[in-house]
Amino acid sequence: MKKTLMAGALLAALVSFGALADDAAPSNPPASNPADNGGWSGSGEFGFASSYGNSRSENINAKLGLNQENDMWKNNFFLTGLRSKADVKVVDANGNTTDQLTTTANRYDLGASVGFKLDPRSYIVTATRYEHDDFGANLWQSIISVGYGYIALKTESTELSFEAGPGYKRYRPADLTQTVNGTSTRVQQDIQSEAVGRGLVNYKYRLTDNTALENTLLIEAGSQNKYYQNDIGMSVSMTRKMALKLGYQVRYNSDVQQDTKHTDTLLTTNLLYNF
Repeated sequence: MKKTLMAGALLAALVSFGALADDAAPSNPPASNPADNGGWSGSGEFGFASSYGNSRSENINAKLGLNQENDMWKNNFFLTGLRSKADVKVVDANGNTTDQLTTTANRYDLGASVGFKLDPRSYIVTATRYEHDDFGANLWQSIISVGYGYIALKTESTELSFEAGPGYKRYRPADLTQTVNGTSTRVQQDIQSEAVGRGLVNYKYRLTDNTALENTLLIEAGSQNKYYQNDIGMSVSMTRKMALKLGYQVRYNSDVQQDTKHTDTLLTTNLLYNF
């Protein structure tokens, strides 16, 4: 509940900032015209925070995305990373408790989708994704799929597209911790594989000349595990290429190990660079 309220407050602040930016300056033209380079465009995000004193923490996240859309192709490539350290209480062999700066999050995710257009609205798409997460429900997971995509709506301010199709997924569940006679050991789990259905919904909306909202819902559903990921973000342009972006991500796995939560959330405030 606190995270939801915090996200709502930051969202309201960004909307207000975007409105002030629109009043203070005329709208900025795009940094470049994708039509001049085969329909290619891209963006990079970066966020960092650290605190030292009574408590210590370090957090870093980054994202790189490349997109291409022209009369023949609708392609997307992405790479994301997250790493965090924080003070964790550790008990030594003598029973003494100390604070130790320990890695608490380490995840990277990369993928691509290549779409061949059948007409201005529909296309055949092949997609692949790989994710590694040291602290998630699965240590790693990978998927490849083939499907059909459709651009339901596309105007100057709004875009809505869908993708759906069958795929094949392999993943290794997180290690299981077993305690015998007071001694804990980590047991490696077997690799799982299954046929899945992949779905993607992408929505973009430009609220003002300087403020844009985007929401992406990814579904990878099989008989053993169902994975859902939703990313919502709002960006406010400061210059032709630079913007501030607030993002909120929710990830859900239906099948998890004991003492592992089904849902992970991530709230970010990043500097965005368009190219």
